[in-house]
Amino acid sequence: MLRTAVIGVGHLGEQHARIHASLAEGGLSQFAGVCDIDAARAQTIGRKWGAKSITDWRALIGEVDAVSLAVPTESHCEIACELLDAGIHVLVEKPISRTLEEGDRMIAAGKQGNAILQVGHAERFNPALVALRPYVRNPVYFEIHRVGQFTARSLDIDVVLDLMIHDLDIVQWLVGEEVEVTSLHAVGIPILTDRVDAANARLEFATGAVANITASRVGTERIRKMRFFQPRDYIAVDYTTNHASVSNLSPPTVTPWPGVNTRILEVENIEPLRAEIESFLNAITSGSPSLVSGEDGRRALALALRTLEQIHAHTAKSGVSAFLQNA
Repeated sequence: MLRTAVIGVGHLGEQHARIHASLAEGGLSQFAGVCDIDAARAQTIGRKWGAKSITDWRALIGEVDAVSLAVPTESHCEIACELLDAGIHVLVEKPISRTLEEGDRMIAAGKQGNAILQVGHAERFNPALVALRPYVRNPVYFEIHRVGQFTARSLDIDVVLDLMIHDLDIVQWLVGEEVEVTSLHAVGIPILTDRVDAANARLEFATGAVANITASRVGTERIRKMRFFQPRDYIAVDYTTNHASVSNLSPPTVTPWPGVNTRILEVENIEPLRAEIESFLNAITSGSPSLVSGEDGRRALALALRTLEQIHAHTAKSGVSAFLQNA
């Protein structure tokens, strides 16, 4: 039975701990411990979910088989590389790392230690997206909005790496992971912090597909919607309500004019983070590839960093750059 732990038990890390505890209760794994540099926080979460608490992640080496890593992005590479080298499987929250070089080191460490590196792009496991994936064929145009209300979390990174990276990953996944992004234009501004809080990116792929993506963490409401068009189909997804539909022309019946047929897809009600962690543990026990590999995470990071480069180039011309902290 796999022994698991969670490193970093802030807001998101606690959710990982909750799910690992639930899986252990169901006999699927053994939840061995939680780790956080804040000893009081570690003890609180450990007691809450029935796991040992520690403050030094290195003490987990030799004691666990797999971990969820939910620490600030700046610490991903150091911790993940040492664990992977030791043969411990790692599910690291997105973004995979701060830089592509760090991502490459993490991927290499996984291969060296024969350990799985999975990246936490949980939106791939959203039940609405899972339901529509079989219907995707040659998408041509995407319109995506991801807006959240301001919180004090994840302020160490820009909104591109915090929120938009989900949609950059999804779009590349649906268009084709090996399809080149031939053109990328982006704008973004700081609003409540000294980093980019709201951004828009327009991507064009070698297939001709175009994606228009807007992300903001200073909205007045929560929006998680994607709409896209492909030959004969209009597809709509609402990640928040788990709604997915496919609309197309229905054949004419009595009149010569066809109507519009909308099919509401059947969606399985499962928490994306739980599905993500279960897939991680299944990949370990079955020896199958991770559903969101280190290479996938690196690809999403490369697009996000390219987007930030375009934003900073634009802000330099607009005079907004004086308000931005270097990415």
